[in-house]
Amino acid sequence: MKNNNLKGWLYLLPAVIFLGVFMVYPLIDVFIYSFEEGYNFASETYSGVGMFNYSYVLRDPYFLQALKNTFILVVITVPASTILALLISVGLSSIEKVKNLFQTVYFLPYVTNTLAVGLVFMILFKQTPYTNGFVNIVLGFFGLSPIDFIGGPYWAKMLVLCLYTIWVVIPFKIIVLTGAIASVNPIYYSAAKVDGTGRWRTFSRITLPMISPTVFYLIITGFIGAFKAYSDAVALFGTDLNASEMNTIVGYIYDMLYGNSGGYPSFASAAAVILFVIVLTITCINLLVSKKHVHY
Repeated sequence: MKNNNLKGWLYLLPAVIFLGVFMVYPLIDVFIYSFEEGYNFASETYSGVGMFNYSYVLRDPYFLQALKNTFILVVITVPASTILALLISVGLSSIEKVKNLFQTVYFLPYVTNTLAVGLVFMILFKQTPYTNGFVNIVLGFFGLSPIDFIGGPYWAKMLVLCLYTIWVVIPFKIIVLTGAIASVNPIYYSAAKVDGTGRWRTFSRITLPMISPTVFYLIITGFIGAFKAYSDAVALFGTDLNASEMNTIVGYIYDMLYGNSGGYPSFASAAAVILFVIVLTITCINLLVSKKHVHY
């Protein structure tokens, strides 16, 4: 028995070393940096230890703007993308003949380069000296005035960012949910059909409970992914996200390290720890809720 345990730990050793070096150690290092005040990256010295970095970050208007943008993005895109993916997956599951074709079509945005998709969205929404953009042309048919979605009002820019994020993440969710629906035992559907159960009741009482672990997985990963959003905003609004008021928490961390206001690893570390706490808290809340609503 002891030999088997030793072999098991030896097999796990590479993974444990990898996680320790690239995940646990950086997390501890960032946590330590977040309390070192006036840290100098070149000389690796600091002037003191305390909560000043957290105080500065939580009062920084750029961070507060990034926090607001990130929360709006999370609240809108995670539920919207999950519900849309679920509806599309249910529809795909009911058309067996061309299901594989449609799955491929829906999956294409996921394997397309993020910046390329962002460029397409810019072409659709951005106003230029020569055209108001395709979306504004469509709005013009309904008698609506052109809107500068890329450089105009805040709500217009946030709308484009949310649509872009949903477009990017929804293909993966469709593939996962379609597979989950296909794995449901058909005996349940046969029994429901014999009883004369309607489609909505079949979906709510059989399909949704059976795939609830998959839905929960997508919600958790969706929250984490949305809180880590940064490349989406860069693809649409460029690298100076503070100027466009469209920065995210991850973008703020990057700016503190390498951007125009870079060279402040202590502030970046404090922001990273705050992000970690937010994501951990929401994940724990989701885990508590899942105990009542997820059927394993």
